[in-house]
Amino acid sequence: MDRTSASPPTADSAAPATPATATADSALTHGLKQRHLSMIALGGVIGAGLFVGSGAGIAAAGPSIVVAYAISGLLVMMVMRMLGEMSAANPASGSFSVHAERAIGPWAGFTAGWSFWFLLCVAVGLEGIGAAQIVSGWLPGTPEWAWVALFMVIFLGTNLAAVKNFGEFEFWFAALKVIAITLFLVLGLLAILGVLPDTDAPGLTNLTGDGGFLPKGMDGFIIGLLASVFAYGGLETVTIAAAESENPVQGVAKAVRTAMWRIAVFYIGSMAVIVTLVPWDNPKVAEVGPFYAMLDHLGIGGAAQIMNVVILIALLSAMNANIYGASRMARSLVARGQGPAVLGRISSGVPRNAVLFSSVFGFLCVLLSYWRPDDVFPWLLNMIGAVILVVWIFIAVSQLILRRRTEPEKLVVRMWLFPVLTIVALVGMVGIFLLMLRQPDTRDQLLATGALTAVLIGIGVVRQRRRGNDGAAGITAQRK
Repeated sequence: MDRTSASPPTADSAAPATPATATADSALTHGLKQRHLSMIALGGVIGAGLFVGSGAGIAAAGPSIVVAYAISGLLVMMVMRMLGEMSAANPASGSFSVHAERAIGPWAGFTAGWSFWFLLCVAVGLEGIGAAQIVSGWLPGTPEWAWVALFMVIFLGTNLAAVKNFGEFEFWFAALKVIAITLFLVLGLLAILGVLPDTDAPGLTNLTGDGGFLPKGMDGFIIGLLASVFAYGGLETVTIAAAESENPVQGVAKAVRTAMWRIAVFYIGSMAVIVTLVPWDNPKVAEVGPFYAMLDHLGIGGAAQIMNVVILIALLSAMNANIYGASRMARSLVARGQGPAVLGRISSGVPRNAVLFSSVFGFLCVLLSYWRPDDVFPWLLNMIGAVILVVWIFIAVSQLILRRRTEPEKLVVRMWLFPVLTIVALVGMVGIFLLMLRQPDTRDQLLATGALTAVLIGIGVVRQRRRGNDGAAGITAQRK
């Protein structure tokens, strides 16, 4: 979003806004193909949160985790539909940050954008640490930080080069994850049917026995529901990438439409297969992950190493995608006057300064995990705990406002039953916040995220007022 290429606002940008987003992305290249977008949408959310993190949800909720993932999946589908509607009508590398700015004001775009950038950068560090732990396990004695540095250099290189290189890396990473989870689902269904050798059909034993469908009552279900909500984070990257695709409008529309139901199948289907085959209270479910627990339960040799390879791919894929997403969000914010201008410079169609800055910040988070593991690093983790929910609320509010301003011919994707389902989604998000306040573990995350959001809102409001005052002063000076 270069200021040098700014043009007058479009007809549907009735909200106070900085230079138009339609031409602002023109300095970026359009090297992503439809297959790249589709795989980014599919693979972006299939990560370690599903392969490992879902184990805590199963241990808390038992078989009812399937319902928890179904409920949170419906919420995510509504959010993605809203985001798809706005992004198809106005493709921009700033995605929901641009939409929030157009709908609510510059302070909202500033808050949504920088909070998401912060989330992605910290996530890059976490994913690098997780990947390094796996490789260090294969090569004992090698320092984890060195592996993280190597991964950072590799993905820094892919993101500094043309965007098509990022697209190709992410396409194959995502394809491997999709193949792995598809094979897992097929294997699980065969086991459930009793078709696999030396395997008896489990029936409903694991679903209704050992405490029943809700073994830990509603409290356990709520913990599982909260875990499932945050496992879906990552879908938003596809709408950021759409601005650099060959056909942004059709590209984002198709990617959002196909990704929503496929991801629901992957998540809900995986949880259903796991809790049907493996007792929910199997210690391995929480300790080493539910996917490993199922493969081990079926007697598949080398289950641990198989899952380590899959998780490593998932982590590396997420690192690659998050560096990309963070750099584009930073560049978009800067181009709209919401950050240091040096980050907005484009070289060969790539915001290289933004890529470098985001990567360095991510690696700094890694170093903090070694330098200050007991105070600063946990504080960082708590601050990003509920950021995705804050972003989703901005998306829903923006869609409520922009739908009425958008010309009908631009609504390539439409939110279902507008405005009823948008309001239902907003109520659901508020409900999740209230549930987080009830749980000691998530309460700290919510408060830390709230503090981060409040600080960003404060900075955003001050910046908006100053720019407004500067603009008014400039007009007065011209009149004189």
